[in-house]
Amino acid sequence: MSTVTTASASREHRITLRSLANRKRKAIPFSVLTAYDFTFARIFDEAGIDVLLVGDSLGNVVQGHDTTLPVTLDDVVYHTRLVVRGVRRAMVVADMPFGSYQVGPEDAVRSAIRLVKEGGAQAVKLEGGAIVADTIRRIVAAQIPVMGHVGLTPQSIHPMGGYRVQGRGEEGRAQVREDALAVEAAGAFAVVLEGIPQDLGREITERLAIPTIGIGAGVHCDAQVLVMHDLLGLNDTTPTFVKQYASLGAEASKAARAYVDEVVNRKFPAEAHVYR
Repeated sequence: MSTVTTASASREHRITLRSLANRKRKAIPFSVLTAYDFTFARIFDEAGIDVLLVGDSLGNVVQGHDTTLPVTLDDVVYHTRLVVRGVRRAMVVADMPFGSYQVGPEDAVRSAIRLVKEGGAQAVKLEGGAIVADTIRRIVAAQIPVMGHVGLTPQSIHPMGGYRVQGRGEEGRAQVREDALAVEAAGAFAVVLEGIPQDLGREITERLAIPTIGIGAGVHCDAQVLVMHDLLGLNDTTPTFVKQYASLGAEASKAARAYVDEVVNRKFPAEAHVYR
């Protein structure tokens, strides 16, 4: 497999559907990371992240909800605008939140158009397999690229009975496999595989012509996605499939405590921080 350094990746032109398809064809994995504001979008873009996802996970990590269900379309439009302003190279994909596409394909197309026209997204993502295939077709027909999402779908937390690994047992494997194939047949340019056994992730990746993006689906997917708060160590707890690459939560707490101490003891502001 070819090796691409972050430095060389950052010199590429703007990421497009074609460039992602080429990465699949050449077996060069690409990176996907969530972002919700200008500052982190700029940092991640400059670091060489290929795709920035404005995830409805903002309901958990930004708004403090227990699930993604309360997130509104207006919320995602707003945060997408912020992310787009910080990006020069990465593709920006906006999540379609619960309630923005379940009513029917026409409603879904209107929601997707808002994410592109008002938010500035280059593509949208929605959860579900065969059940949303017609919706994907209609959005794609409106000239809006769609990323699918099968396996563990957080918007289905209630019928699933919680965040549970999917694709176990023959029936479960068949369902995830059929959903992924349905998403591809409907015209999606990529599909997220979440919370499934690694061997199933590999099987689906080998069967699909479009890129697969894994999160808790093993190393054989064409790409990987993480929530930025997990990657940076900003959450108190993380799923077992997550790797923390920094401990910014602890560092932020340390900095805040030092600030409190210096204010209380009149060490800040010092002479260097005042005007004359």
